[in-house]
Amino acid sequence: MIIKDAKFITSVADRKGILLSNKPIIAICGKSNVGKSSIINMLANKKGLARTSVTPGRTRLINYFDFGEFILADLPGYGFAKVSDSEKKKWAKLMEEFFATENALNHVIMLVDIRHEPTRDDLSMINYLHSYALPFTVVATKADKIGKTRIYGRVQEIGNYLAIGGQSVIATSSETGYGKDKLLQKLQSVIEVFNSDFFAPDEEDLVEETE
Repeated sequence: MIIKDAKFITSVADRKGILLSNKPIIAICGKSNVGKSSIINMLANKKGLARTSVTPGRTRLINYFDFGEFILADLPGYGFAKVSDSEKKKWAKLMEEFFATENALNHVIMLVDIRHEPTRDDLSMINYLHSYALPFTVVATKADKIGKTRIYGRVQEIGNYLAIGGQSVIATSSETGYGKDKLLQKLQSVIEVFNSDFFAPDEEDLVEETE
């Protein structure tokens, strides 16, 4: 898959603005400062598409981008200690509304830092995704920060820690492009599954055609 002209669509602060689309909607989430903006810019081949906040945890909105074959929903970063309790509650409410809105989401890309063990907030997010039966892929960012010989081992450790297996974790680096092709392949497979379901005829239609 080649992404040629990704564009910002809008920012959403409440349920009324949550987008629905005839394209697959893929969300990207992770703790504050895990590298969401950098991954988005890497996939889009645009350095300034998603802006990196100087203050981690500052963005409390869902930012939507049109990536051509799919819509990307950039979710607010979680787990930043200096965010007030009221802000955390607003984030939690917005996320609950987002995940609960029918047809608002088809897949989740969850980011973790390859250098560290997943946090308690990461585990909570995994459990949250399981509870909603949402398909997701874990992406371990900042692979350039560790030696290449350590990448495979760290991926296995993260996969085991999250109880999903190392084969379900993709290591990436927005600095070097490491893992970009593998992540794009995953996104392509999500799109293909969506399209096969979206354009498949209903059983009732098939019965009518055969009569």
